[in-house]
Amino acid sequence: MKDQKESNNRENGTENGKSRCLCVLSNGNGHEKCTFHHDLELDHRPPTREDLLPEMSRSYKLLLSSLGEDPERQGLLKTPERAAKAMLFFTKGYDQSLKDVINDAVFDEDHDEMVVVKDIEMFSMCEHHLVPFYGKVSIGYLPSKKILGLSKLARIVEIFSRRLQVQERLTKQIAIAVTKAVQPVGVAVVVEGVHMCMVMRGVQKINSKTVTSTMLGVFRNDPKTREEFLNLVNSK
Repeated sequence: MKDQKESNNRENGTENGKSRCLCVLSNGNGHEKCTFHHDLELDHRPPTREDLLPEMSRSYKLLLSSLGEDPERQGLLKTPERAAKAMLFFTKGYDQSLKDVINDAVFDEDHDEMVVVKDIEMFSMCEHHLVPFYGKVSIGYLPSKKILGLSKLARIVEIFSRRLQVQERLTKQIAIAVTKAVQPVGVAVVVEGVHMCMVMRGVQKINSKTVTSTMLGVFRNDPKTREEFLNLVNSK
């Protein structure tokens, strides 16, 4: 009976009572196409990334050579290391977890009106072309006896924007993180981004902006609540 129960748990994506993403259980090939991982398993981290600096520097040096450049000339001597350090900074969100960032900044409060923080600056890296996209994030939630320190909303944006991303997934991850932090009645997130992969390459449309949203709980189910949030976000 015990063996059968353990087998059923593995098939259902649980082990020792804890959820696990099925992509690892099924093929061990990582989380590339795993919706569970990207949306819910928020605290996954790769190995210590500073250890990757020498290998990344060598890779950038090889890239320069492949472009026909001389990586030994004066202007490029330190470029591989600088580029590697920059990429580690651009993706530092992989080293951060929701638990570390929240750091006990959840407070019991009998507040049942909407909380909105808007126009949070965001910088991220397109996972398709490894070029930046940037913009602003607006977050609203309707508390249920708990509130979150306001600066923590901006820090949640940093966790997930400082990774290789697509804007659609980034928007959803922010909403799910706020939900996980304070279990509110609902969460709404709107992200407006400018993607350099559309501006400096490809179609080269310099005035294009991409807007994505995620509505959870009452923001999805109640049109009036959603409208109130959008009016607050769009007000000057």
